[in-house]
This record gives sequence, C-alpha cells and structure tokens, in this order.
Amino acid sequence: MTYEVWTEKYRPRKLNDIKGQEEIVKHLKAFAAQKNMPHLLFAGPPGVGKTTAALALARELYGEENWRHNFLELNASDERGIDVIREKVKEFARTRPIGDVPFKIVFLDEADAMTRDAQQALRRIMEQYAHITRFILSCNYSSKIIEPIQSRCVVFRFKPLPKEAVLEILSNIAAKEGLILEEGALEALYDISEGDMRRAINLLQAASMYSKNITMDLVYEVASTAKPREIREIIELAMKGQFKEARAKLLDTMVRYGLAGEDIIKLIGKEIYSLKIPEKDKLEIIYQIGELEFRMIEGSNPLIQLDALLAYLGIKGLKNK
Repeated sequence: MTYEVWTEKYRPRKLNDIKGQEEIVKHLKAFAAQKNMPHLLFAGPPGVGKTTAALALARELYGEENWRHNFLELNASDERGIDVIREKVKEFARTRPIGDVPFKIVFLDEADAMTRDAQQALRRIMEQYAHITRFILSCNYSSKIIEPIQSRCVVFRFKPLPKEAVLEILSNIAAKEGLILEEGALEALYDISEGDMRRAINLLQAASMYSKNITMDLVYEVASTAKPREIREIIELAMKGQFKEARAKLLDTMVRYGLAGEDIIKLIGKEIYSLKIPEKDKLEIIYQIGELEFRMIEGSNPLIQLDALLAYLGIKGLKNK
C-alpha cells in the first residue's frame, strides 16, 4: 500500500482550479494565452498557492507532456550560493525549449532566503538570460528582495485564502477520502491553519490516520495546540482574580499540549479580541503581551513572564468590577 501526501495529491493542476486568488489567476491565464510573460515575483504568506500557481502556469504554457522539460525549480533556502544557482541555470538554458514557447522558466522558491550578494548576482543572470529564460521568484516578504530585482519583475501579492475557499477545499478532500467531518472540525482546521491551505490539508491527513471520523477535539490534539475555550478559561480565571487557579490551568494546558511560552502567549493574544471588556483595556493588554513576548525571545524565564501576564490580567479585571 502506498501513501500519498495530500498536499501533492490534491494540488490544483490548472489555473482555473486555484481558489481564492482570482485576480492573480486572471493575469496568469492571459500570459498563458499569449505564450509570453515577464519575470514574476510571487509574494505572500506560506500555503496560499504561490508554488501551485507557478506549476499550473508552466503546465498551461507548455502542455502536460513538455512542461517538466521547460521548468526548473530551485529552492533558494537550500541553495543559497549563487554559484550553484548560476551553474544550474546555465546548464538548463543551454538547450532550446521544447514546443512553441520561446523561453524556459526557472522557479526560485523562498527567494527571500538569499543573501543580498546572491541577489545582486541573480539580477545579472536574469538580464543575461532574459531572451531564453524567464524567472519566477517566490517569497514571503517582498521587502527582503532587493529593489533592482523587484523592478525587473511583475509583482503579484498573494493573500491568505478566504475562509469559504479553505472550507470548500477541505470538504472536497474529506469527501474523496471517505472522511466524516464532525461538527466544529472544519472550523478547528481553519482556526489553526489561519489561511495556510498546506497546513490545513496536512492537519486533515494527520487526523485521518487516527480515525475516519474527524472531530474538533482530534484536530486540536493532532495539531498539539489548545482549544480557544481552554485559553479563554485561563484568561477569565485571571481576570476574576483567581490567580492560583488560572496558573494551574495554564501549566496543565502547556504540559498537556507540549506548548512553549511563546506558543501560549500567542494563543492568549488571539483570544483577547473576543473579551467583553472596554477597547482601551484590550489595547493595553495587547501592548503588555507584546512586551512579554519580546522578553521571552530575549531570554527571560517564560513562566515568570506568563505569571506576570496573569497578574496583569487580574489587575485589569479587578479594576473593571
């Protein structure tokens, strides 16, 4: 029996199948129809379709039979040295493209992981081989790509997938895999993935290894993260002045789910927005959370910082009584 990774098994093969990026897809389809394109820069958070869009564009340009011969994928975070990239590009560009498209495509994933020197050298390569090679660069933050490269590319900014698109894709996959999605399971997958489609699909596949009935509790267990209601209970206990109970619940949650201090403080930060307290208090709490997270990153003891946050929540709660 062979097991496929669902992110690859259900990756859209055509531009029309890509969800949640309609404007970008419209422009890419125009490039495919004209058999021509400039250098492209895809920017956006992980799991929103940047790699999928590049692969689908290649398929539409060259056809299902020839696209692999005309498409070179490199990962800049693994191959940061420009010498490696330069040699691979030269070797790839020496042969003529197969089909009626006059250029090949080099897809450089995670380009923002490249050093500035490597990016400067890449700029020269892009100029040198522009007549036979087009580049597609993918990154999380376009600000980390040097301006000379950005000016040579058409920049497309991918946004996190809307909730409707994520739920539709997950429901379709579950139906094809014979899974039963219990109440709250889809919401849990979306809440944890935060618009990252790849993470949502991976979580669904991991949960399916345990049971065909996908429940909300199973999703949170597989993701090793606390449920929102558990975090809210900690906050509510603290704001009622029940410091010991809030601290005990906090430590139990951290141990049960294997959460680090930075993880739990981010979860608390998300739940603050749902509290029924004055907006001014929310702002002050969020500011305090930012200060405490910075201290943790700088090396402060996480438990002491979390105790300080619970104490601060208790003070805020008592003031509002």
